[in-house]
Amino acid sequence: MAEVVVSEVKTNSELNKFIEYPNKLYKDDPNYVAPLISERKEFFDQKKNPFYRTANVKLFLARKKGKIVGRIATCINFNHNEYHSEKCGSFGFFDCPDDYEVASTLLKVAMITLKKEGMEKMRGPLNFSTNHECGFLVEGFDGPPVIMLTYNQPYLPKLAERFGLKKGMDLIALKIFAGYQVAERIDRVVNKLKERTKIKLRTMDMSDFDNEIIKIREVYNAAWQFNWGFVPLESDEFEYIAKNMKQIIDPKMVFIAEYEGKPVAFSLAIPDINQALIYLKGKLFPFGLLKLFWHTKIKNKVDRVRLITFGVLPEFQKKGIDSMLYIASYNQAKKDGLKEAELSWILETNDLMRRGAIQMGAKEYRKYRIVEMPI
Repeated sequence: MAEVVVSEVKTNSELNKFIEYPNKLYKDDPNYVAPLISERKEFFDQKKNPFYRTANVKLFLARKKGKIVGRIATCINFNHNEYHSEKCGSFGFFDCPDDYEVASTLLKVAMITLKKEGMEKMRGPLNFSTNHECGFLVEGFDGPPVIMLTYNQPYLPKLAERFGLKKGMDLIALKIFAGYQVAERIDRVVNKLKERTKIKLRTMDMSDFDNEIIKIREVYNAAWQFNWGFVPLESDEFEYIAKNMKQIIDPKMVFIAEYEGKPVAFSLAIPDINQALIYLKGKLFPFGLLKLFWHTKIKNKVDRVRLITFGVLPEFQKKGIDSMLYIASYNQAKKDGLKEAELSWILETNDLMRRGAIQMGAKEYRKYRIVEMPI
């Protein structure tokens, strides 16, 4: 049996191979959506992406007989460890065939790398934090992933479990269809809230984008501060993520709740451009731009949004503001002619948000899992 050899990515050529490996692994999988290669190169550019300012990242490729058969990354997120007072390193960008020898060798290299750097626990997959794509898909393999969510075949989390990694947290994705009729009771609660309180909803002002981002970041960091695995975003990283999203943001689907003129909650839904990207195979050139135009503008392939983030300041929670934001997003999606929306992800322990989504008519349909082990 050929030996599995793992080496660290050191050159641009190796980085390209690291980025493109999943496209070869999943080339015959009809549900796989290749990320844009140009976007991935920018993400891994340590001079452009401010995430690397407070993290130590290493990328690895596995080979058998000189042929690439897998990849993995390790990350020490110093902000995470300081915030949660732990010595935890993560693995991510983990892809390989259904081959335990390859999987275990990659995971062992990740474990040894993190242990040498003083970590006491390994967690993943995180690409590279909960502010990025994370988790193994463990339930709901019936279609392509929605934008900015992970994808894998069912065997991958099983290989990780065989290696000794145990469940740390499940992340839940819910779906709601345009034909659902919101319960009258919820409508009444929201209408009374609008009449009796000083809470006002508005959409995002794209002409004042930079200032809007500052306001949203403040709510985001405060609203999520007690959530499992959460890492507050510094201003430069938040701006980096927001500006990358700006090109696909529909301001009509970004709602900000204000109390006496101060933002206290927000929700952000973005078009699921994976419905178009699936046709591009990761490349915008030479014909990708034409294909993207065809599948978004001409054939109207994008008929789904993902409610990607949602936050209410702690002192304004349990007051019905979440229902206001849900209904505003739902009504706008229907007005725009969208067929469905995904709400993802929600921590399995976040009963308040899960119940609120289900009361709105959403159904849980996919599950992602973050695993961990002591090292």
